[in-house]
Amino acid sequence: MSEPVLAVRNLTVVLEERGHRVELVRDVSFEVQPREKLGVVGESGSGKSLSMLAIMRLPPGPPIRVVSGEVWCGGRDLLRLDERELRSVRGSEITMIYQDPLHSLNPVMRIGDQVAEALTAHGTRAAEARRRTLEVLHEVGMPDPERTVLGYPHEFSGGMRQRVMIAMALALSPRLLIADEPTTALDVTTQQQILDLVGRLHERTGMAVVWVTHDLSVIARLVDRVLVMYAGGVVERGPTTALFGAPQHPYTADLLGSLPRPGGRERTPLRQIPGAPPQPGELPPGCPYEPRCGEALERCRRERPPLLPREAGEAACWVPPEQWTSEARQTALSKC
Repeated sequence: MSEPVLAVRNLTVVLEERGHRVELVRDVSFEVQPREKLGVVGESGSGKSLSMLAIMRLPPGPPIRVVSGEVWCGGRDLLRLDERELRSVRGSEITMIYQDPLHSLNPVMRIGDQVAEALTAHGTRAAEARRRTLEVLHEVGMPDPERTVLGYPHEFSGGMRQRVMIAMALALSPRLLIADEPTTALDVTTQQQILDLVGRLHERTGMAVVWVTHDLSVIARLVDRVLVMYAGGVVERGPTTALFGAPQHPYTADLLGSLPRPGGRERTPLRQIPGAPPQPGELPPGCPYEPRCGEALERCRRERPPLLPREAGEAACWVPPEQWTSEARQTALSKC
């Protein structure tokens, strides 16, 4: 196997205030191979977005900080680079697009200047930056790029602004794109257009993609492998087809079981996951999912499971699926 585009090792992010430390992300590890599409899925508050911001060295800042781990990209550990070295990696090796492009774009700066700035910051000459700006705006499907470069963010729709963000991200032809729920604020039709756009760009450029979302339907058709997060940690990871066909963690099975069943003529009540995720700093001593899990044993209450090998992937669960007694897996499988 070739060298990973991104290798994250035991990443831990904490909230530290007045001598009190709360772990928000715990020992997250994963790799992204060249040209691979990796999905990161979980409920709100599971640590998905915070993990990605930590990888980019863009956490919200004190009192939130990275306390341990390694993030290898291009042969360098991003967590050990100084600001000048880090700026040379962002954009050229690894880049990121966010949920809300309106808050990511400068409201008083023309679109063309913002895209060109991403290029000139990495040493591209002004004339070449202007040419490349028009080129990438055309690549992401912006109508009339020559006119677009003169506009301001508020003059465009949410979908068009997201296309501008993608253009900025791709301007320097990075090896890895992190997409942090970029379709959340968009209508269904525009969501599909952005998904199709990223898919086409992935095929044409060969860049790797990390797609962060809570939408399992997006994950199912978009990525090669899936990383499932819960309460700040990874609970399952494996190939998409294997994970959707035979989930290895009860949380994954419950997520799949809560999806509407396709093709059914009659609408049936959606299956709900009981309870709520634990608050940071209030995790149970054993498995974080134990209070909500229909498969929990006494050991689950006492010992936190590591990621254990399971069929094609790994799952942080003491109880293998063949020993599950609830209908969680059966419900999930019936909907795949």
